[in-house]
Amino acid sequence: MTDLPQRTFWERVRGVFIRGFVVLVPVYLTVWFFQAFLNAVDGILSPILDRLIGRPVPGLGFLSVLTVIFLVGLLTRNLVGRLAFGWIERFISSLPFVRSVYGAIKDLVDAINVAGGKGRSFRRVVMVEYPRTGVYSVGFVTNETVFSAAPATDVELINVYIMSPPNPTAGVLILVPKADVIPLNMTIEQGLKFVLSGGIVRPEKLTRLPSM
Repeated sequence: MTDLPQRTFWERVRGVFIRGFVVLVPVYLTVWFFQAFLNAVDGILSPILDRLIGRPVPGLGFLSVLTVIFLVGLLTRNLVGRLAFGWIERFISSLPFVRSVYGAIKDLVDAINVAGGKGRSFRRVVMVEYPRTGVYSVGFVTNETVFSAAPATDVELINVYIMSPPNPTAGVLILVPKADVIPLNMTIEQGLKFVLSGGIVRPEKLTRLPSM
């Protein structure tokens, strides 16, 4: 049996340091992002509210941020609001440097939205042979469809959405015969982590469930 090379003291120290770095940096960036966002909106609204009320009210700025987010959500539910915010988005996307930062942040928010919103419409995680035989892709079942090629020849198809990481909103919908779909023993959250990380966050092994 071949002996594995022993890691030096400094290699072990570097490994521990990198592990701590990987754990702490995402936490720090998440806290920094939300703190910067809340402070920016609070800095705009608090002076106005303080002037109207006559004195500062603790916590009012945070509540105003939540109110603004809710109102924007209401506005974007109708056609006029969607058109207005679509125009703003196109204008931001036309700015040379700003569009790169905006695009990266929007992709991140879209990913969160898929994990928290669209993920609820995914029924299960599956594996299918795509884009060719012998190559497998992990996808999410969204629904079922019946295809009728001729009278009395209905074929039951499974609607499978395959994401294109790192942008979860860019993907492809394929319709696969039910017999060709391989259900996996993974939760929707585990499947999203697996796909959006490009396979970096993975289960110990992929296990097939008995049936759809």
